[in-house]
Amino acid sequence: MSLYHKYRPSSLNKIKGNEDIVEALNNMLTKKETFPHSILLHGETGCGKTTIARIIAKELNCTESDYIELNTSDFRGIDTAREIIKSSQFKPLNSDCRIWVIDECQKITNDAQNALLKILEDTPKHVYFILCTTDPQKLIAPIKNRCQQFQVTPLTEIQLFGLLRRIVKNENEELEKEVYDQIILDSMGHPRDAIQILEKVLSVTPENRLNIAKKSAEIQNQSIELCRVLMKKSNWGTVNKILLGLKGQEAEDIRRVILGYAQAVLLKADDSRAALIIEEFWEPFYNIGFPGLVYACYSVTKN
Repeated sequence: MSLYHKYRPSSLNKIKGNEDIVEALNNMLTKKETFPHSILLHGETGCGKTTIARIIAKELNCTESDYIELNTSDFRGIDTAREIIKSSQFKPLNSDCRIWVIDECQKITNDAQNALLKILEDTPKHVYFILCTTDPQKLIAPIKNRCQQFQVTPLTEIQLFGLLRRIVKNENEELEKEVYDQIILDSMGHPRDAIQILEKVLSVTPENRLNIAKKSAEIQNQSIELCRVLMKKSNWGTVNKILLGLKGQEAEDIRRVILGYAQAVLLKADDSRAALIIEEFWEPFYNIGFPGLVYACYSVTKN
């Protein structure tokens, strides 16, 4: 079993960080009869949205036979929406309720989103919907208005260090502080990424662990390499090559990675370069997309 699955929280109280969400959900679950039937969890990739959704399902006594988890590859537009609406009328097989978790729901077509509106507004008592997204701006407003919304945020450096240290201790291992720092820097507060990097690090001898931490992060996310070259004042040609490799990815996701990286650097030292990057990447790219990312990177290289 991978470390990520081994140490994935099984209850709300085991979740690291996001204390406000944990407290709110715990309070809401004390009165299950009034628990909202439509929830929207939004936040960056790897911060625990799906984990929280699964814990909610467990707390509502929804077993595997009545728990359906869909992502965009499973979602066939309006036809899938109609299937969900039809299936929601049936009673649970072996549980107190039926739950649909729809991951990356922002990629669902507008027609499919509109088709789901009525069932989200007038949900049967035995049915719950949990929508997860990295980009709530792409959801139509009526969808968001029908859901109780929670923003799942990355962990702080202290929280992430505590999580990693606990895992290392439980695995009867030891790590140098420099290796911890590298994992924390490259995972950008995302526990999933941090644990996946940690697993690779622990698989090699102690003298090779720092190099593995750096290489694993670069392989896992080209955005980290973009952060590094921007910080190093690399020329436009170098930056351009990385951007070409990132083409097709969500510009807003990359912007958040860059902001988080620059923030981490700035919090460690007085660094005018990091401050410049934060200034250039301050505004969201929802409307201008990848061209906005390219222009922001170009502006940084010329300063």
